[in-house]
Amino acid sequence: MSTTTPAAPDTAGEPTQDRPRRPAPRTRRRGETGRTATLLSHTALIAAALIALFPIGWLVFLSLGPGKNDYLHPEGIFGKATLGNYAFVFQHTNFFKWLLSTAVVSLGTTVVGVLVAATTGYAVSRMRFPGYRRLMWVLLCTQMFPVSVLMVPLYMILADLGLVDTYGGLILIYCSTAVPYCAWLLKGYFDTIPFEIDEAGRVDGLTPFGTFWRLILPLARPGLAVAAFYTCITAWGEVAYASTFMLDDQKYTLAVGLQSFISEHDAQWNYMAATAVLIAIPVSVVFYLVQKNLVTGLTAGGTKG
Repeated sequence: MSTTTPAAPDTAGEPTQDRPRRPAPRTRRRGETGRTATLLSHTALIAAALIALFPIGWLVFLSLGPGKNDYLHPEGIFGKATLGNYAFVFQHTNFFKWLLSTAVVSLGTTVVGVLVAATTGYAVSRMRFPGYRRLMWVLLCTQMFPVSVLMVPLYMILADLGLVDTYGGLILIYCSTAVPYCAWLLKGYFDTIPFEIDEAGRVDGLTPFGTFWRLILPLARPGLAVAAFYTCITAWGEVAYASTFMLDDQKYTLAVGLQSFISEHDAQWNYMAATAVLIAIPVSVVFYLVQKNLVTGLTAGGTKG
C-alpha cells in the first residue's frame, strides 16, 4: 500500500490582501535632511546664538550693578541690581547732546555717502567711459591705509578748509571711508538689474539721471538699505576720527562720550556699561526695521561682479 505525501498548499493563487505587507521604505526628497542632521544643525545654531548673545547679556547684567567694581564680583549684582546707572547717565552727563551729535553725523554721512556711492556704482555699471575700471580699483586701494597714517594729512586738510570741530568735516571724513565699499556693493547690485529697463526709460524720454532716479533706485532698495546701514554703523560707532577732529565736548559723539568715564586713575565701569547699552539700542532698532532688505541686498549684490 503506497502512501502519498500531501502537497504543500499552493499560495500563488491566494488573494494579495491576505498576505502581510511590509511598509515601503520612505524615499527622501531632494534637499530633505534626516533627523540626525537636523538635530545637529539646530544644536549648532543654538550654540552659536548663545555665544553671540552672551556678551550682550553680560553687558546688560553689569550695567545693573551699582558699584564701579562690581564686574570683579558679578555674583553680588543679583541682590542689589538697580537702574541707577541709567538714571545717572541721563541726569548727570551730556548723553542727549552726544546722541544729537551722533544722529546728525550719522544721518548726514548716510545721506551723502549713499548718494555718492549710488551714482558712482551706477555710472561704472552702465557707462563705459575711459578709466571706469581703474576708478573702482582706486576706490578699493583707498581702504588699504590705516587710520594712523591718514590722521595727520586729513587733519591738515580740514584745518585748511576750516572744518575742524564741525559736523560737516566729520561727515566728509566718514564718507571717505564708507563710499568706496558702498560703491563696490551697489555696483554689483546694479549689475543684476536688466539693462532693458534703462533702454525703456530712454524710449520714454527720460534723461540718464531721470532713469537712474525714477527707475533704477526704486528697484535697488535692498542694496541701498545695506549701504545705508553700513554707512550709519560706520559713523555711529567710530572713535578715532571723532576724538581727533571734534574738540568741543558739547559736540562729542556717543563713542567719544563713552571715554569720559575713564580717567588716568579711575574707570567707572558701571556707567560705561549702562551707556554702551543705550548706544546699542538705536542701532538694534534700525537693524530690526531693515533686516529683510539687508538679507535681500547682501544675497542679490553678490550674484554679479
